[in-house]
Amino acid sequence: MEKKIKRIGVLTSGGDSPGMNAAVRAVARTAQHFGIECVGIRRGWQGLINSDFIILKGEVVRHILGRGGTILYTARSEEFMTEKGREKAVATCKMLGLDGIVAIGGDGTFRGALELSRLGIPVMGIPATIDNDIGCSNYTIGFDTACNTAIECIDKLRDTMQSHERCSVVEVMGRHAGFLALYVGIAVGATCVLIPEHEVNFEEDVVKRIQNARLAGATHFTIVVAEGAGSAIDIGQRIHESLGLDPRVTVLGHIQRGGAPTGRDRETATRMGYYAVRAFAEGRSGSVICTQAGSITEIPIEEALAMKKSLPMIRYEIMEAISAPGVFNN
Repeated sequence: MEKKIKRIGVLTSGGDSPGMNAAVRAVARTAQHFGIECVGIRRGWQGLINSDFIILKGEVVRHILGRGGTILYTARSEEFMTEKGREKAVATCKMLGLDGIVAIGGDGTFRGALELSRLGIPVMGIPATIDNDIGCSNYTIGFDTACNTAIECIDKLRDTMQSHERCSVVEVMGRHAGFLALYVGIAVGATCVLIPEHEVNFEEDVVKRIQNARLAGATHFTIVVAEGAGSAIDIGQRIHESLGLDPRVTVLGHIQRGGAPTGRDRETATRMGYYAVRAFAEGRSGSVICTQAGSITEIPIEEALAMKKSLPMIRYEIMEAISAPGVFNN
């Protein structure tokens, strides 16, 4: 006979991502719908070790749908990576009477969830990272908001670059993946985009593109750089040495993580939170809630962690074609 789920916990871990609050809200309200109590674990896996929690009643999650960040806070825990730390986390689950944990975050969060499940605690994962680099899911919570934040910033930078006929080099997040940089680069009409997935040939990818854009009539240039493809400061210096331009370098940094989530992130986070709790209510666990071809599905955590995600290089081809010689760059 299956054990009836009476109480679950929810936590956010790793880097924060716009839409995490929407997912927390969905988990809490869906749990209530199914007659399940919901406990918020603050500060990720470290909070589970330290028994840092809050009861997620109606008033706690009211009006958080459109808030950025996470009301549960987030942290990375070296202690949880140890056997002793995980034993403490399990003890907290038993002490609080938790029948399962919904873990919201990225690959590191899911690896922690997998270890906890091996110790007998049912878990469900929800992918949330602005990098959109979780292999098992087509889309991760926070990506759309981060893209729109970067686009808004670059649009404003372009206004002043155009006024002064200058070159702007903008570094966006993306240590190992160029999803964010390429999406943003296409959306702002960048002169060129540098991403980790494409080996940078500085002469071809930067110098010649700026020269061709100038010959086509452009007087200002925008270079978007994923942090994993190189330092924007170094790129700016090389542009100065090669072309005599005086680039202005902007590193957007953690501003990309903040702000009110877009409609897409709120809606996706809500659907994912609902499906995670419904899985518990129906007796399932041990999976990550993913989007595949626009639909929500569940993939076992081990399988999900083994999946890789490649950048659709057709988007890079599109970017190259649109910024080709003879095309005036916006």
